[in-house]
Amino acid sequence: MSDLEIQAGLGRSPRANRQHRPPRRFGVAEALAGLFTIFLVTAALFPALVAPGDPLGIDPLSAFQSPSPAHWFGTDESGRDIYTRVSHGTGSSLLIGTVATLIGLGLGLVLGTLAGMLGPIVDFTVNRFLEVLFAFPGLLLALLFILIFGPGVATATVAVGLATAPGYARIIRGQLLSVRSSAFVEAATVLGRSPGQILVRHILPNTLAPLFVLGTLGIGQAIVWASALSYLGLGAAPPAAEWGAMLSAGRTYIGSAWWMSFFPGLFIVLTAVSATALGRGIERRLRHA
Repeated sequence: MSDLEIQAGLGRSPRANRQHRPPRRFGVAEALAGLFTIFLVTAALFPALVAPGDPLGIDPLSAFQSPSPAHWFGTDESGRDIYTRVSHGTGSSLLIGTVATLIGLGLGLVLGTLAGMLGPIVDFTVNRFLEVLFAFPGLLLALLFILIFGPGVATATVAVGLATAPGYARIIRGQLLSVRSSAFVEAATVLGRSPGQILVRHILPNTLAPLFVLGTLGIGQAIVWASALSYLGLGAAPPAAEWGAMLSAGRTYIGSAWWMSFFPGLFIVLTAVSATALGRGIERRLRHA
């Protein structure tokens, strides 16, 4: 069972998912995750509201200043304000994570639908293909793709999307098979509905609903992977205001200017944790709906 299956709760049996327990109210973790997500979305759409400075503007006289009221997150080797750079880098980091997740979900939906709907031969073929892909760690698949097509932001985004697709495909296939065996699909078949009508009206709507949960969880994972690639010099490159690139630039000064790496890394971790908390909260409410 993949990490996303465990987090989303989609690897459990349909009987377990139908247990009737009253949904909990939003807890402290979910509330904090929601507030942090609001800040991220605001910073991504309107960065000047949360950090009006220039993320690329240099000030050599202010280089390597530690966190202070003047510079909340300190400054880097060129005197650039870390808080401003982290805030303005939110848009690019979220965009990379969102696009990579959409790529992975799109490919996973195609492969999962083929495996779950086109009979045992196609199902066997797709499953063997997915097993081959699962034999390699996802990040290794992304590195192989970048090795072939070269480094860059676009390449890293596509690479992360391709690396996450097998996990999505297996989850979607399992959901399709579960929905196909449900009573309302059998009733539609008895009523003489065509396979196309059953697929569009009954199977896909009940399969696509959990994809929102998977997408929420996947964005955090994709941001972590894309930041790792940028840290290795295979994605966004300094002086770009992207969290992984900032981590890469700060590792040279980790002993003397720890804040250059700490705050971009903190935002990566908080974003992944917030996405997981919100995704799990949404999944619980969908399960009890």
